[in-house]
Amino acid sequence: MENNLCKICGAERKKIFSKNILGKYDVSYFECSECGFVQTEKPYWLKESYSSVITSTDVGMIKRNIMFSHIVENVIYGSFDEHGKFLDLAGGYGIFTRIMRDKGFDFYHEDKYCDNIFAKYFDVNDLPEKERGFELVTAFEMMEHAENPFEELDYIFSITEDFLFSTELIPWRDFENWWYLGTEHGQHISFYTAKSLELIAKKYGKYYYPHGNLHLISGRNNLKAFDNAGEEIDTSKKLRSKTESDFEMVREKIKQL
Repeated sequence: MENNLCKICGAERKKIFSKNILGKYDVSYFECSECGFVQTEKPYWLKESYSSVITSTDVGMIKRNIMFSHIVENVIYGSFDEHGKFLDLAGGYGIFTRIMRDKGFDFYHEDKYCDNIFAKYFDVNDLPEKERGFELVTAFEMMEHAENPFEELDYIFSITEDFLFSTELIPWRDFENWWYLGTEHGQHISFYTAKSLELIAKKYGKYYYPHGNLHLISGRNNLKAFDNAGEEIDTSKKLRSKTESDFEMVREKIKQL
């Protein structure tokens, strides 16, 4: 029997509509009466959905990585220690990690389901366990895939105090026909409101900072993390790119194989 309680706040939830997933499954969607969090019924179709981890409809993947890299660069310079270690969780092919290393940041990649193509040798598993603590963890297009969000978040906040991620917030109208439901691929199963994200932050004793479809949950109060998100950074203040040093390191690693 389907559990009738919200996985974010524990309040009662109710069915609001059904949608056809993958062109074959009629799936129920449930909305929390308190925080507005929406989730599908238990996603029995996910194995089929993830037969291709990166969906063919995700034509904006490269554009998204480039756009977010500029914003995250500014956020780091403005609010975090740029010399720290960073992790891109659910990082797909490793594109974002590679871009951020090219910008000079010590970024690493983690994804349990997708091959790391562009950031080989800079995977979280390449780090000793005692060094797997991060100044900031990023995750783009991940939270809407989480069947049990707190399982993911417990892990994230065991390795960092600050989590920056993207997800689209539930629209105030015509939700049933929202493109972000992703019914053609069936991978999107959890949908958030600002209130639900505020409750998540509160659960961990942290603060919630929104910026469009980007969200920061941080242990730091009164951050101005996104204030200069769209500005150009003085090149004299930027870190030196790791492209060349990474090339030398990877070449040495290959020689040792």
